[in-house]
Amino acid sequence: MSDSSKPPIQIGFLGLGAMGFGMASHLHKLSSPSSSPLPPNPYTVLAYDIVPAALSRFTSLPGGGGRTASSLANSAENSKIYIVMVASAPQAQSALFGVEDGVVRNLPRGAVLVLCSTVPAGYARSVEKQLKEVGRDDLLFVDAPVSGGAGRAAEGTLSIMAGGSEEAVGAARWVLEIMSDVEHDKLYIVPGGVGKGSEMKMVHQVLAAVNILAVSEAMGFAARIGLDVEKVRDRVVGSKEAWSWMFENRIGRMISEDFYPGASALTIILKDVQIITEVARGERFPTPMCATAENAYLTGLRMGHGSHDDAGMVRLFYEEPLSKQKSDATPEAQSQGEQLVVKLLKGIHLAGVAEAVAFVRHLGLPFEQFDNLVKNAAGGSKMFEQDARSIFNNMGNSKSGSWSGPMDEGSIESTIDGLKGVVDRAALVKCPLYLGTAALNLFEFVALTKNLRKDEAASVAMNWVNTSQPR
Repeated sequence: MSDSSKPPIQIGFLGLGAMGFGMASHLHKLSSPSSSPLPPNPYTVLAYDIVPAALSRFTSLPGGGGRTASSLANSAENSKIYIVMVASAPQAQSALFGVEDGVVRNLPRGAVLVLCSTVPAGYARSVEKQLKEVGRDDLLFVDAPVSGGAGRAAEGTLSIMAGGSEEAVGAARWVLEIMSDVEHDKLYIVPGGVGKGSEMKMVHQVLAAVNILAVSEAMGFAARIGLDVEKVRDRVVGSKEAWSWMFENRIGRMISEDFYPGASALTIILKDVQIITEVARGERFPTPMCATAENAYLTGLRMGHGSHDDAGMVRLFYEEPLSKQKSDATPEAQSQGEQLVVKLLKGIHLAGVAEAVAFVRHLGLPFEQFDNLVKNAAGGSKMFEQDARSIFNNMGNSKSGSWSGPMDEGSIESTIDGLKGVVDRAALVKCPLYLGTAALNLFEFVALTKNLRKDEAASVAMNWVNTSQPR
């Protein structure tokens, strides 16, 4: 319950883009004395953005409008809690340290600084270091990237992954709870200090990056081989092998061509996947599925699709609108084609799960938190539900790449045969399969080196167990 006798705490908020605006407007809504439930502390919100239209939109919020700052320095002055939600690490660096009237210089002593932007973990750690170097180690810094999209930001039901000292996280927690879906335990306090929140967000985005492109690849392939795409949609959504959260979320916009601007620009997932591959290179950790997705997204960017919805990546595989695709497939051909699509998605998702779980293990992140996050967020898939824990447990039992358990060539060969059938059919209709081919190569490598285990999930995970150990 709120203590009305306390003077209101000023929360400064920087960055009123799609996500930031939703977060700031939700905080503003709950700052009202009439809000229900009341926040634990009375507070006000002071927002800032360099785009005048964003400021004007915030001042036009219902209930008298939100308060906006006249400058960056003004947004920081007197703000006991300050939230940064800009697009990138360079933007955050400029706002925090790069200008004379920057945030860090003007925050009051003992303030809580919360970085919600998606940035490399190394950058988050550098902020903590720079605060000490400029004499502001009095500030309590929390690394707290968010996930969930603009809609959930406005509802206050985001997934938030927070890392920092116990004192800093404790001071920021009540605000993070206001912005997150605490009813479903979507505030994840990741142990290990600053940077661990960003690492947890990053490994989730491994799955997001792979699964987003997989939707376009699968549906482009389906259209190329003459299938009824709406029947394919229904088959995948109801599948116990091929379903993913991203498929169900993107497929409507893909079929209706709601790309301009849509709901999630291509540049957003491209930025995230580039963080993954940059960190992976620094760690000497292989991320073949993410690297493949990155190059496909870069192709989409070069084609001028950067500001379009990422569901528009289907145009790399099938140039015409899916809604105009006329199918003359017989019921038998439709059924056989749908099975190829299921095999394609199953193989891609499985390879992506193995890559993400191996990265979790390498970074020393808590699997239980990761498992809960993915199952309740956008990276979820049937393959994750079925195989992620098995992969992680088997990796944990591995010593120098030596696994216990029987070898079974049948499972891996069945997966390879299924993907080969898809890739062969795609070659006949001249349809590129970026992720499908990458997944097939991973499984082929496992079979070639005889790293065979009791199931295909365990088998493909051996690629990482043999080449990477935990930090």
